[in-house]
Amino acid sequence: MKKLLIIACLFFAWHFKAEACTGISMYAADGSYFQARTIEWAGTNLNSMYVVVPRNFSQTSFTPKGTNGMTFISRYGYIGLAVHEKEFIAEGLNEAGLSAGLFYFPNFGSYQLYDEKYNSTTVADLQLVSWILSQFATVDEVKDNINKVRVVSLMGGDGSAEAIHWRVGDKSGKQIVIEIEKGVPHIYDNPIGVITNAPDFPWHLSNLSNYINLTPVNPAAHKMADFMVEPIGHGNGFLGLPGDFTPPSRFVRAAFFKSTAPMLATARATMLQCFHILNNFDIPIGMNFPKNEIPDLPSATQWTSVIDLTNSVVYYKTFDNNNIRMIDLKNIDFGKVKYQFQRLDEPNSQPVEVVSISQ
Repeated sequence: MKKLLIIACLFFAWHFKAEACTGISMYAADGSYFQARTIEWAGTNLNSMYVVVPRNFSQTSFTPKGTNGMTFISRYGYIGLAVHEKEFIAEGLNEAGLSAGLFYFPNFGSYQLYDEKYNSTTVADLQLVSWILSQFATVDEVKDNINKVRVVSLMGGDGSAEAIHWRVGDKSGKQIVIEIEKGVPHIYDNPIGVITNAPDFPWHLSNLSNYINLTPVNPAAHKMADFMVEPIGHGNGFLGLPGDFTPPSRFVRAAFFKSTAPMLATARATMLQCFHILNNFDIPIGMNFPKNEIPDLPSATQWTSVIDLTNSVVYYKTFDNNNIRMIDLKNIDFGKVKYQFQRLDEPNSQPVEVVSISQ
């Protein structure tokens, strides 16, 4: 447990320089529904892994005092993408078609204080995704049960400086955002299908009104006095789209990229479209560090996942290997499979295909 607390402290210590996760959702014309996201961390390699959790697997949550929180047994098997420790699932999909993921929400969220007399219902914020995926099949079930657990920070206190909020969706296309403020869970339907970080989710929706003038259509040429002013190239309708990496700017960009993207025919095409859209949110490692502090990482965007909730497939790529890999949950018998975990990259290297030129 001491090791986990040290990792949590180091993990959260970097969040002002590193937290920049961006999430979107998309539909294909064949009815397939996707939730996709990036995960950024610029301080250290997250040593991310996939975790296979079978049905009837028992887990006990950590607390600031040890492994003595709520014990829960999986009703559903699931695949999780974990960071640093196998217990810290950042994104995942269960066999019922429910997907959940965590996103940083520093200085705007705040949990209840840890109190050991509530250990039987206490879940660490970094393990709430595991609890959700293991217990529920639909968004409505999550809504009905979120108030039954007491979410705490492993750091102690109310966790406000390193708070998390969560995105949850099911294969019907329902999607919610869960934000805990002063210990009270607030649940917001997500009509735009986008999530980033702070401020709170209703603020991000209101902020879109500041960009109501943006359009994918180029403005028409018009005269200014006797001078004809013409567009200088495609994209003039998006002049004013914010280009920085702050959460509000990323939310606006993601919302407009998603809303203007064409609906594609198939699940495969839409999966690739999700990756292409999220490529716009890859963060170069040097943009948020002085030169003498730049860590030895290829990118702050450590991995990107695209989850097909309809067809039960998890896709991902990493900063070490941009080849897309997939885990098909339909090929897993969660009643028989063993609990297991594996690094996302083994080995950590980007394959490069050599093109042969005929002589």
